[in-house]
Amino acid sequence: MMKENDSTRGSSITRVLEIIEAVAQAERPRSPHDLIQDLGIPKPSLHRLLQLLESEGFIQIDLQGGLVPGARAQRMSINIWQNKRFKADREAILTGLSAKVGETCGISIPHGNVMAYSDRVQTNWPLQVYLPVGAQVPLYCTAGGKLYLSTLTSAGRKRQVENITLTRMTQNTITEADVLLADIKATEKRGYGIDNQEFIAGLVGFAVPINDKSGRFLGALLTHAPIIRKSLEELLEFLPDLQQAAKEIEALLES
Repeated sequence: MMKENDSTRGSSITRVLEIIEAVAQAERPRSPHDLIQDLGIPKPSLHRLLQLLESEGFIQIDLQGGLVPGARAQRMSINIWQNKRFKADREAILTGLSAKVGETCGISIPHGNVMAYSDRVQTNWPLQVYLPVGAQVPLYCTAGGKLYLSTLTSAGRKRQVENITLTRMTQNTITEADVLLADIKATEKRGYGIDNQEFIAGLVGFAVPINDKSGRFLGALLTHAPIIRKSLEELLEFLPDLQQAAKEIEALLES
């Protein structure tokens, strides 16, 4: 069997990375034809590389046959996000923000069909909800989750909502798909997500986006509070503070 020379091997590695990058960056699931057009990879080579990436867990095929990031690619993105160098700087920003707001602040990132807490700074209040780093929360009834859904295309939102079981968590949980889609549309227009006692009774919160330099959604910067301490309206008075902190975190990602 002929061995790959260095130039061929380098080309293959570059193509693999380009495929992973293209699938990860896409606003909608890509098709093999899209990648052929975008990357200029010959069809036989592309299909061979896609089979390899799927078998290794870096990409997967969604229900409509589109290409989306696989579990291994998602874990890699979380591991990069959790790198100590960046985490310490984010925690410093979160600590200052939490002191200003007087409530718990954190960051959640998309992880499959849930949001996962990657960073969290607790307040010293005796009454608080404890959701540790790594905790996973639903998309449809949390501020960060609805904010993430609002960044998807209309078709992407509909696809997500149709494949989510809208379990009633509280009296305020939205369990009708059309009402939820309307709420997600309102979230897009507003530019931030709201949780008005939809996930946990007696808890309100909101979230603002953290985007990369191209404007793509990376995660949600959030805060929440028991309503006996702050109403949703009172909490939203800190919206400019969260938006400023989000910009500072975005700047870290570009450094």
